[in-house]
Formats: sequence, structure tokens, C-alpha cells
Amino acid sequence: MADSSFDIVSKLDRQEVDNAVNQAIKEVGQRYDFRNTGASITLSGDEIVMTANAEERVLAILDVLQSKLIRRNLSLKSLDVGEPKQSGKEIRLAASLKEGISTEDAKKISKLIRDEGPKGVKARIEGDELRVSSKSRDDLQDVITLLKGKDLDVALQFVNYR
Repeated sequence: MADSSFDIVSKLDRQEVDNAVNQAIKEVGQRYDFRNTGASITLSGDEIVMTANAEERVLAILDVLQSKLIRRNLSLKSLDVGEPKQSGKEIRLAASLKEGISTEDAKKISKLIRDEGPKGVKARIEGDELRVSSKSRDDLQDVITLLKGKDLDVALQFVNYR
């Protein structure tokens, strides 16, 4: 019998991110507490930049954005938020989007599978994803359950289950 396998990836649905940012822009434009504060959100490539005239306002914009991302089933682990910085008369907060599993995170996940997972399960790093294979499909289900139960620094998705 051939080995069963699945891939562990960390990908973002760009359309959902775009929709969440557009909803946040709309809410920031309509809310009374953001009037005349220079509050804005821009998405360019892999970076979302939030600006306002006070640090509390920028953090409130970040909160609005995070709530929109959660509502669209996007993990906040894929958002790498920096520190608010003074830029002239405004405060800027940059948040970059993380996609793919870094080599060090892939090594941590593969070690976790080796140490705590069922015997006979093999994890192989392939670029920015991991391929997990085993003879038993039940073992693969156990690995998925194990990884969902752990608090990792990466938003994981499990694809190509065969």
C-alpha cells in the first residue's frame, strides 16, 4: 500500500485580505471617533500602513483591522505588526503580511512531529512547506490534531490530503 500524505502550508487568501482592509477603511471613514484625525489605512503589496494623529488612534485602527481579519477567517499570526513611529505630525504603524513557513519554523514543526507524533510518520521540508507522510491515515489525522493543539508562531493550513 502506498503512503498517504498531506502538506502543511502557511498561505494567505489575498482576496480576503483585500476585502478585510477595504472593510476596515470603510469603518474608519464612517466612525465618529476617527473624524478629523487623519486616520487612514493603505495596503501595498505585503504591507499594511495605518496612520493617525495619535498613538491611541493608530492602535484603535489596528484593532478594527484585526477584527475584520478575524471575521474573514484569517489568522492574526500572519500579521507581523511593528511599533508605532512618529512621522512628522502623524503616527504611522506598519504591519507586514507573513506567508510561507520559514526554515526554522519548519524544523521546529518537524521535530515536534518526530518527538510527539505517532511512530512511522515522516515530515520532509520542501521549500516553504512541509510534506508529512505515513502508511496509516489515522496517524496523519493524529498529526493534524497534534499541530492544531500546539500554539505555534505560524498560521498553518493542511492541504493535499491523499
